[in-house]
Amino acid sequence: MLGEQEVNVECLLQLLSLWERILSLNLEPARLADLCTSTTPSSPAPGIQSAQDSPAKYLSNGPGQEPVTVLTIDLTKISKPSSSFEFRTWDPEGVIFYGDTNTEDDWFMLGLRDGQLEIQLHNLWARLTVGFGPRLNDGRWHPVELKMNGDSLLLWVDGKEMLCLRQVSASLADHPQLSMRIALGGLLLPTSKLRFPLVPALDGCIRRDIWLGHQAQLSTSARTSLGNCDVDLQPGLFFPPGTHAEFSLQDIPQPHTDPWTFSLELGFKLVDGAGRLLTLGTGTNSSWLTLHLQDQTVVLSSEAEPKLALPLAVGLPLQLKLDVFKVALSQGPKMEVLSTSLLRLASLWRLWSHPQGHLSLGALPGEDSSASFCLSDLWVQGQRLDIDKALSRSQDIWTHSCPQSPSNDTHTSH
Repeated sequence: MLGEQEVNVECLLQLLSLWERILSLNLEPARLADLCTSTTPSSPAPGIQSAQDSPAKYLSNGPGQEPVTVLTIDLTKISKPSSSFEFRTWDPEGVIFYGDTNTEDDWFMLGLRDGQLEIQLHNLWARLTVGFGPRLNDGRWHPVELKMNGDSLLLWVDGKEMLCLRQVSASLADHPQLSMRIALGGLLLPTSKLRFPLVPALDGCIRRDIWLGHQAQLSTSARTSLGNCDVDLQPGLFFPPGTHAEFSLQDIPQPHTDPWTFSLELGFKLVDGAGRLLTLGTGTNSSWLTLHLQDQTVVLSSEAEPKLALPLAVGLPLQLKLDVFKVALSQGPKMEVLSTSLLRLASLWRLWSHPQGHLSLGALPGEDSSASFCLSDLWVQGQRLDIDKALSRSQDIWTHSCPQSPSNDTHTSH
């Protein structure tokens, strides 16, 4: 099967161990001989190309798939067919970069799925999807280099050769197209056109990037204040002041019916300022229940009912439970309870059946708020709520990271 190719015993063993994974990832068996992995650096070992220490670029341009910048490169003027960069993220899924000469039959994507690198390639010579390597969503900077060598693609991570794909492309010198586009942090084709769709938005940063000898500059439409690329981070979900996310009540786990109960749990890592934390309602002007943050205290209010206040202890989960008789707010051994009337119960049931019933986190649109907070987890009815599946959300939310402590960097949009 391998013909004249020389393959050492170690590579053969690794190919056998990859057989099951490759089949599950839709890589054609006829090309199994053309894929090999190795932890031995090539000779000479590739180094990350030097680049000016320009500010790191934040890879997400909001909840959609729009890239933060797009380069157009003249393939007739390429002196070195390689690209290199460093990236870091806590996000397990998203696009690092996408490249194409046209969106129909010649494109390439490097991204993350479940924290592992994934390549999707679609051209006249090969069509494949393959995931490989260790999990890289650990919050550390990882150097990556890709090199085109004739018809082969080689990739190194952290100085180690991770992947070699052969017979997958024309050489850049012989490529029939004269230019190539490279998009950072997004796609230039619909997500549905990927061989294996994923959520494109990636909460991560990239720096020291060189693309076929060119440096990328942020486009004029991209966000220019990228605070979370310059501060110490921890995993989490961060809402800077004034940001919000909205979920349709019909799209989240539904209340139990017998007896009727609904619960949610928020794990706090960081809280600062004052303002709205959570709302259950049917529109921006109709709030059945609201939680506010004020002076490290959570205040629960529900239309005409009296307010409840619970001092907040960061590190303990905050639980909100609703049933046909009461609303209970608790954290650790502390609990506050608000009784509800039969009229309130009817209003509560209508909320879940209303087509615009929503659960909102953070400030409502247009609302003045200084509150910022970081959540380690957000659970609804015992299931983790995915911010990437929100009905809508602010562009400035950090979906998988948060600062270690409050600072001036986190009080403005990044």
